Amino acid sequence: MSHDSTTELPPLILHPFGGDAGTTQLLDGSRAALALERATISNPHYAELQKRVVLGRYQEIRMLVFLGKDIFRWIEQCMDQMSRSGDIGMRINEQCFSALVVDAPPEAVRTKLESWGVTDRRAVFSRAIGIRCLFEEPPEIDTLSPMFLEHYHRFADYAYICFQQMKPYRPMDGKEFDFQIYASEEYSRKLSEEWQAQ
Repeated sequence: MSHDSTTELPPLILHPFGGDAGTTQLLDGSRAALALERATISNPHYAELQKRVVLGRYQEIRMLVFLGKDIFRWIEQCMDQMSRSGDIGMRINEQCFSALVVDAPPEAVRTKLESWGVTDRRAVFSRAIGIRCLFEEPPEIDTLSPMFLEHYHRFADYAYICFQQMKPYRPMDGKEFDFQIYASEEYSRKLSEEWQAQ
């Protein structure tokens, strides 16, 4: 494949991860974590803050499972496109595309994520991939140990590293492989507008 041309990949479409209750618990857990940092164990609200933090962490895990599903769906679409085009080689595999979205996405994708308030794209996407490697569906909260809930990000980080090291791969970047990112509602609206314009 020539490095002088850019290959257009399928869009990465992100779906909502849960209802209003999940989003509320996620935000409340973040606020509780900040309050817990300042609280002492003798604080009468300490146990309640801990509970809110745990519920927030659980919603973070759920969010990452769904985000991971979207990323793996996109990776499958990319692999299918490359296979159909005949451009797939021994070192073009799932790890190429996961590294692309985590480490070197197109500038337009970075800018859009920042406009959505995603300040640490690499951590969010790599952890989504790692968590998705561990869970097919969001686990029930009572099946997760308190240690895992408190430190899930470390497990997710190492799961991503394990996934990336499963196969040798050729690093890609957004200048060589271009793609767009959309929220599912936004993408549906775009398709509808394109359909009406025909």
